[in-house]
Amino acid sequence: MRNILYIWPLLLFSLLSCAQEEHKKPNILFIILDDAGLDLSAYGGTYVNTPGFDAVAKQGVLFHNAYTPNAKCSPSRASLLTGRNPWQLDAAMNHYIYFPQKFKTFPEAFQEYGYSVGYTGKGYVPGSIVWEDGSERSLTGKRYDDKKTTPPTSAISTNDYAGNFEDFLSKTAQEQPWFFWVGINEPHRAYEYGSGVETGKKKLNDIKEVPAYWPDTPEVRNDLLDYAFEIEYGDTHIQRILKTLETQGLLENTLVVVTSDHGMPFPRVKGNQYEHANHVPMAAMWKGKIQPERTVNDHISFIDIAPTFMDFAEIDWKTSGMHPKAGNSIKNILLSKESGIVEPKRDFILVAKERHDPGRPNDSGYPIRGIFKKNMLYVKNYEPDRWPAGNPETGYPNIDSSPIKSVLIQQRRNGQTEYWQLNMGKRPMEELYNIQEDPDCVNNLVNNPEFKAIKNELGSFMEAELEAQGDLRMQGFGHLYEAHPFYKVGGVYDDFLQGNRTTPKWVKPEDRETHFLTGDGKELNEVPNLKTDER
Repeated sequence: MRNILYIWPLLLFSLLSCAQEEHKKPNILFIILDDAGLDLSAYGGTYVNTPGFDAVAKQGVLFHNAYTPNAKCSPSRASLLTGRNPWQLDAAMNHYIYFPQKFKTFPEAFQEYGYSVGYTGKGYVPGSIVWEDGSERSLTGKRYDDKKTTPPTSAISTNDYAGNFEDFLSKTAQEQPWFFWVGINEPHRAYEYGSGVETGKKKLNDIKEVPAYWPDTPEVRNDLLDYAFEIEYGDTHIQRILKTLETQGLLENTLVVVTSDHGMPFPRVKGNQYEHANHVPMAAMWKGKIQPERTVNDHISFIDIAPTFMDFAEIDWKTSGMHPKAGNSIKNILLSKESGIVEPKRDFILVAKERHDPGRPNDSGYPIRGIFKKNMLYVKNYEPDRWPAGNPETGYPNIDSSPIKSVLIQQRRNGQTEYWQLNMGKRPMEELYNIQEDPDCVNNLVNNPEFKAIKNELGSFMEAELEAQGDLRMQGFGHLYEAHPFYKVGGVYDDFLQGNRTTPKWVKPEDRETHFLTGDGKELNEVPNLKTDER
């Protein structure tokens, strides 16, 4: 009897300890590449090898229909951090802005609910994120960037992402749950030209097919291989981070999600609202919780990420101080054992754009709304008279300078306008693409009678959804999105008219055109105020 009395408290303590362990809040590791498309080897990419990302997919879930609602760095990350669609974020719908103080982010909420929160590399940028009193505000937690490394090229960041993650872990109490954001800068431009061939040991014919919106030239292929090399470099840090989780025994209580903020930093991709612009890689794993080797085809938006992480952390959205969310948690999808379509209602994605980089009169934007549904993409350009990539005389600033951009501009100057038109030329008000048959989005079906019904259906459904979500563009007040000032980079077009020939740092001076152009690439009239020797 005495032995039973002694053993009972020990059994009770053991049961309580097991219960506490069972309900321990998970750690969450979020890894986001910068400007990486669906070229990763887990998706069948032929010229990019990503064993780190592939390992996450193999040990967990690979998403085949994950999208960002806005394919540019800071607006994409704003939706991810807040769980709200771009048209619900005021100034944060745009690029290079003053982040609205009223919007709390999920890492800020995590800090208030007992999580240790940190990040390394690229968090929310570019833009200003300070409080009204001028004090610094971090949307993604405490910065850990002290650890440096020697990268293989001068264009790659010296940030030791994996080393800084280890630094964070060493400074976090063992019993405290944590959230960490790894913002890998690669493959954001600039690149060291030829590094893919020289350093990455790749060959031009490793690329099986060049996208239909670019010419197939050695410059284009080299640019793609340099991009591939930078993705692979970023993936080496993913491999190291997974090894750290394994050696420290953290895999069993850590949800790992890996993605990219949008597609590749090339013409007609980044800064646009097409399939290759918005469709992003995404994989998630959690040893013992997420069943390995699953693939999910549900449509997942970045606005679903914040609700998912809050759900796993058991933080109530309504009492957390977060603004009402537009997305919904995918916790059930992650913990399901099913592949394919898990929640049939997730059958569409809304995307949008207002103003990205400067380069048009009055710092105006290029407003777009779009919907991916039924293997189709419907796009509406609300100001088709504007230049989609920025004005030619300012160098098409919404396209980062690159060998591919230079090839397209030079071809136009030589009288070849086909590819220039696809990438820089003006666009019709409506576009419609069959994503399954035409993922490059080059065959516009909007005037095809066979697709009239689906065009009307998608257009009406899209605008009704946007109206219900408070999109000012649907209410006749879209200009208010463009009224928010740029942070540091505005006035490029006005400077140009005043004779200032400076360009944003991501635009080459030689990219500036010396004539206005019509939609078919013909010269219309000379740009005003150009000196004779500049023509």
